[in-house]
Amino acid sequence: MGEVGGRAGQLRSSGLRPGWTTGACATAATKAAYRALLTGVFPDPVEIVLPKGQRPAFALAVEGIAEEPGGRRAMAGVVKDAGDDPDVTHGALVRSTVWAGEPGAGVVFRAGPGVGTVTKAGLPLAVGEPAVNPVPRQLIREAVAEVAAACGGSGDVVVEISVDNGEEIARSTWNPRLGILGGLSILGTTGVVVPYSCSAWIDSIRRGVDVARAAGRTHVAGCTGSTSERTAVAVHGLPEDALLDMGDFAGAVLKYLKRHPVPRLTIAGGFAKLSKLAVGHLDLHSARSQVDTGYLAGLARAGGAGAELTAAVAAANTALEAIQLCRAAGVPLGDLVAEAARATALGVLVGSPVAVDVICIDRAGTIVGRAEPLGP
Repeated sequence: MGEVGGRAGQLRSSGLRPGWTTGACATAATKAAYRALLTGVFPDPVEIVLPKGQRPAFALAVEGIAEEPGGRRAMAGVVKDAGDDPDVTHGALVRSTVWAGEPGAGVVFRAGPGVGTVTKAGLPLAVGEPAVNPVPRQLIREAVAEVAAACGGSGDVVVEISVDNGEEIARSTWNPRLGILGGLSILGTTGVVVPYSCSAWIDSIRRGVDVARAAGRTHVAGCTGSTSERTAVAVHGLPEDALLDMGDFAGAVLKYLKRHPVPRLTIAGGFAKLSKLAVGHLDLHSARSQVDTGYLAGLARAGGAGAELTAAVAAANTALEAIQLCRAAGVPLGDLVAEAARATALGVLVGSPVAVDVICIDRAGTIVGRAEPLGP
């Protein structure tokens, strides 16, 4: 067919323009601000390195150096471009203000105006921490280290991330319900926003299946994101053209494979998203389906959880908290969710010769649940 498969092929066939995460924007702003703190000059545009090696350059929207009672501070800001994704943070101004920290402290993060603070357990950050997620933190640390090495800095800095009107924008997100108060989260695992126009992305999924079938693939993987894609490759050794960037559209993958079958389908995704598939949701987007902790509590009880643990799962703030509670108690909630998700998938595929296995992962990419294909 001459077509390219996998994530890159899907994005190309969708005709949609990718964008940059708030984490990438915060990293660029921090790099520019720290360089200006050390040299007095803001690099514009400022280039950063993303986890997959891309080197995008960001134009600065604002910049400034101020003498404060505690010493000099430098601030730079980048306007987030989410590409063609209908992202509530598209156009938001992400700022980073940097000043010298305590010797030996490294990079200390603070939440400025418009960035939330974690107030509940169950998130990948401790209570009281600024809502700057782990991958953006690592990108920012690497950018600070790069500037320090180039400009003779110590790398001991305070980095305050803020988002103009972030508290207002956050009302359109799940942050308040999750206990992230005061603003937005700084997010991203790859630095790139993959756009999801429903019709365009569903069409790209279909093209991805077509490419895999034309290449003679007998095993494909529908993945909710780049982390689960890496897991599917590590577990099954699948080539790029066998990888379907499913995103939130589990139903699109299953319905198309029902009509155009491939012998084996692996569904790989985050535990929270696949817990929605387990319930029966085929659209896994947070705006259209939510994690049902009551359902998870029922599964945990069926898996051997006592009354106290069952109640704790039902009251969990997030799916992550629920799986952590069960793993600590030796209750196989991850496997139970994977099995239920497989049952949902097989219900859609009924009558079509497609065997299904499911892999649930946590945010770090660790496998927390699996369901193998059912036997004959």
